[in-house]
Amino acid sequence: MEPAQLTLREAVTFFSDYQICHNFMVQLRWPDGRVTCPRCGSDRVVYLANQRKWKCYAKHEKPFFTLKTGTVFEDSPISMDKWIVATWQIVNCRNGISSWELHRALGVTQKTAWFMLHRVRLAVQDDLTGGMLNGEIEVDESNIGGKIRNMHKQRRLKVQREANSQKGDKAIVLGIIERASDGKKKRVRATVVPDRKKDTVQREVSGVVDKGATIYSDELAERWKMEDRFVH
Repeated sequence: MEPAQLTLREAVTFFSDYQICHNFMVQLRWPDGRVTCPRCGSDRVVYLANQRKWKCYAKHEKPFFTLKTGTVFEDSPISMDKWIVATWQIVNCRNGISSWELHRALGVTQKTAWFMLHRVRLAVQDDLTGGMLNGEIEVDESNIGGKIRNMHKQRRLKVQREANSQKGDKAIVLGIIERASDGKKKRVRATVVPDRKKDTVQREVSGVVDKGATIYSDELAERWKMEDRFVH
């Protein structure tokens, strides 16, 4: 079965096998079947199965490499099975995905899911949808969803169990907009957040906005400056 045809549960189960992850990544990275060192390009390599890494026999300081070497996953201790499923889920979800959804699907902490989400988004970005926002930035949030009293009983019970907004019947969507200037197109980032708490908003904004940007928000009396952290 092709990975694109899997459901989320099937994808988690399918890629939980290391050998499947290994074969899948090798095919993606070296489609011609010729494994080469990502540092020097040499094909004088041997796979060390016990260590799950390759050794390059060309002369350089770092002869060992893994499936992650030279990718956006390289400096992460997170296993490839979780990275593959996270990437699969992000690129196959038409309406986007929040770090909370990713955290529940993968069984990792929300903080880890947030890191994975932004790392994968960075890897698949283009000029308009990717990159850090800068300049003058507008930040606001809105409640999305119908009134709970108008829902069918089964839907209402599900929403009451899974609701993650302060009102209990709507999702909170955080919007971050870069004001257009010098002929540039306006860029937008939007994500579902569990609440309106300061730490939650700051974490999401700092993941997509450059330091030094000027932040505008209806609920703040002053502009925020993107320094090492936000200051109210």
